[in-house]
Amino acid sequence: MKRSFRQLFGYSILILLTLSSAAFAQFKLPTYKVLELDNGLTVYLMEKKDVPVISVAMAFDAGSIKDGSEYGIASFTAEALKFGTTNFSKSQIDSLFNFYGSNLNINSNKDYSGLFTQIMKENFESLLPVIKEVVTQPTFPKEEIEKRKQRWLAELDQMKESPRRVIGDYFNKLVFDDAIYSNPVSGTKASIQLIDEKKVSEFYSTNYRPETSVIAIVGDFNSEEMKSLIQKYFGSWNNTSPKVIFDIRLNMKSFEEPRVYLINKDNAFETTFIIGGLGITMSNPDQIQLDVINTILGGRFTSWLNDELRVNAGLTYGARSRFNSYKHSGTFFFTSFTATKNTEAALELAMKTYNRLFEKGIDEATLTSAKNYVKGQFPPEYETSYSLAGFLIQKYVFGLDDSYINDFEKKVDELDVKKANELVKKYFPKENLQFVLIGKADSIRDIAKKYGRVIEKNLSEDGY
Repeated sequence: MKRSFRQLFGYSILILLTLSSAAFAQFKLPTYKVLELDNGLTVYLMEKKDVPVISVAMAFDAGSIKDGSEYGIASFTAEALKFGTTNFSKSQIDSLFNFYGSNLNINSNKDYSGLFTQIMKENFESLLPVIKEVVTQPTFPKEEIEKRKQRWLAELDQMKESPRRVIGDYFNKLVFDDAIYSNPVSGTKASIQLIDEKKVSEFYSTNYRPETSVIAIVGDFNSEEMKSLIQKYFGSWNNTSPKVIFDIRLNMKSFEEPRVYLINKDNAFETTFIIGGLGITMSNPDQIQLDVINTILGGRFTSWLNDELRVNAGLTYGARSRFNSYKHSGTFFFTSFTATKNTEAALELAMKTYNRLFEKGIDEATLTSAKNYVKGQFPPEYETSYSLAGFLIQKYVFGLDDSYINDFEKKVDELDVKKANELVKKYFPKENLQFVLIGKADSIRDIAKKYGRVIEKNLSEDGY
């Protein structure tokens, strides 16, 4: 349910990092204007007149790191914004956007909640007042809250049937323990059952504030006219609720020992595993070059991990690795799945392949291939107003600057073998790796013990 949003927002920066030097040489971020309304709302305006479309993206400082012990409340509140407003019911909101051939998407990830829509130019002023009410005047009707709760609980059960959908939450819990990034974005059955309209309203009042929000508008419009429209509809937005000081200190330390989170799934015929540790923040200046290195390890179909585990050994249908970066922290991991009987072989081969980074390093030919691949992977849709609006709100949330896009090719080209191997040693975790294995525990317990201190849990149990 939330995974599609997390792909959209969690992976969009990685997509932005893969610009094509061949098709889009010297690509630069289009010019835009930044302003701040009297209420503190930040506004990005980027004119792009090649298509008569206007894209709107908003971000609110209301991600799952604000959940506290009420796991899932951020995600639930984000969806509930569309359940009804002062002047529009849920069905009216849905019908209006459908009538004008558009969709209104609102969801949450760890760092923020976001709103996205794309509207034909001639329909923009018909839908902007609806967007304004959704953001500033939601009513959170009880009947809609209860209906969504029941579907949400069923979806959580469905997610547990697919280890690949939940293993990331278990990994974050192992890596971050009780720190804010351990919160499962979708919540747990126990936490969702406790949600009601009062809790949703309280979370909204505390976290949806103009002074900590941003709106990005990209498309076919006149900036001065758009500025007036935004002032008209959002200038009066005001949150008088007391501000809550949020403690973002993570107190993260190096792991003192390797650990294995063994999650038992009695009916499993395969083992799904993820291995890694701490990573980097979204604003890390080395992120682009790390993306090149990770391409070699597990970021493309012809990566070391996929070649060894899938192509050469036939142990899996896929293996990958990535840096999962957040505003205040991040993780690095490599992951795959295999038949239960092949668990030991797959883990050994995955570890051997990963250690190749440290033992043999990266050579010139391999690095050149990865650099060319990364520069050639820029998707055509990057130049759409929709994707540009998405980048602008991420720029605001994560504190990025324009060089993130404008200097992409330069940073890729500057990466040489010496620097690449230095970055491997600096950022890729080597000692005391953290493991999560989801599978039939009785069949893989002894294998798990080889890799660290085992912590067992049943997949059917609620929580992480």
